[in-house]
Amino acid sequence: MPETVIAKPRVVPSNGKFNKNAARRVRVAGKIPAVVYGAGLESVAVELDPKQILRILHSESGHNTIFDVDIAGHGLAKVMIVDWQYEPIRDTLLHIDLKRIAMNKAMKASVPVRLIGVPVGVKLEGGMLDQVLREVEIECLPSEIPSHIDVDVSGLSLFGAIHVSDLPHSGSIKFLDAEDATIAHVISIKVEAEPEAVAAPAEPEVAKKGKTDAAPAADAKK
Repeated sequence: MPETVIAKPRVVPSNGKFNKNAARRVRVAGKIPAVVYGAGLESVAVELDPKQILRILHSESGHNTIFDVDIAGHGLAKVMIVDWQYEPIRDTLLHIDLKRIAMNKAMKASVPVRLIGVPVGVKLEGGMLDQVLREVEIECLPSEIPSHIDVDVSGLSLFGAIHVSDLPHSGSIKFLDAEDATIAHVISIKVEAEPEAVAAPAEPEVAKKGKTDAAPAADAKK
């Protein structure tokens, strides 16, 4: 069960707008700025503990995790992380967007596809497994969003492919990608040798016609 995230509403500046300096002050204080919106309710600017958010992002369900956020003065709400800004150099979160979730309404989500096994086309036929789609978009009730979708590729031969239509389908989950979209395939890694260039036959040397360098000597006068 995901932990409840505690959120503190931010004080709205006199001009009604939050600027970069205000966001920087929040981060200096050890929090991160965020916004909670959706479900037909007013958006609320809040500040959160980044450690709680990182634990959710690094969990098995990742950004598809549905969790409770407790906003002082607004009560509990079911939310999901729909966007976040990350500073890789400092290894810190800069900002996140949380969307309120209606648990009785279907929603769209991107779910990772995990390939299981080693294809026979790789083990026995000298091929290489290439994953084309690492996530697929689905639509279902929030409680039925899987953390990932496993696909067994062990029976895949050279030039064989797995498509969206081959993924495990159920009545509760609708795949939004094209059914013929390629998830993964086994490709050949053998490089054919380029044909050697054939040297053009040398042209025969042709003697040039014309006057010789030495003219015949004139007959001596008697």
